[in-house]
Amino acid sequence: MEIASLVRDIPDFPMPGILFRDITPLLKDKNGFAAAIGLFVDRFKGEQIDTIVAIEARGYMFGAPLAYALGAGFVPVRKPGKLPGTTHIESYSLEYGTNSLEIHDDAVARGERVLVVDDLLATGGTAAATGRLLAKLGAHIVGYAFLIELEFLNGRAAFAGHEVTSFLKY
Repeated sequence: MEIASLVRDIPDFPMPGILFRDITPLLKDKNGFAAAIGLFVDRFKGEQIDTIVAIEARGYMFGAPLAYALGAGFVPVRKPGKLPGTTHIESYSLEYGTNSLEIHDDAVARGERVLVVDDLLATGGTAAATGRLLAKLGAHIVGYAFLIELEFLNGRAAFAGHEVTSFLKY
């Protein structure tokens, strides 16, 4: 299955000059979605991942089924104010602004092997902030995995020393 054909380009979203890679047609297509999840599963089976840490919100769409398929736990990283209880917060820059992320302070045990999952790697700010949150918790980051990578933004540079996997490159 050629999943790239199921990713739609939306110019000038969320603001002028941004070309948004829309995965909703891929998610809607049962064969395309299964093929996309299969890419992640095939790549990470046998890696002894304890927990998939996925980034709000589109990362959940790939992270949760991957966690299930790998027999791993699932931890959501959320925007501020969405998690009850005690959290850690980390700010980051986007290609079109700034934001913050939170994780529960007990979400991951020290030394736990985690894989960070999101739908798209652009500048790397969001996933790098997630990595900083995980470092505060003492997690062992096995790597970062994305369905799509925008290579021209050089987001990989944010993850020196860590493996980065992406399946569709633009």
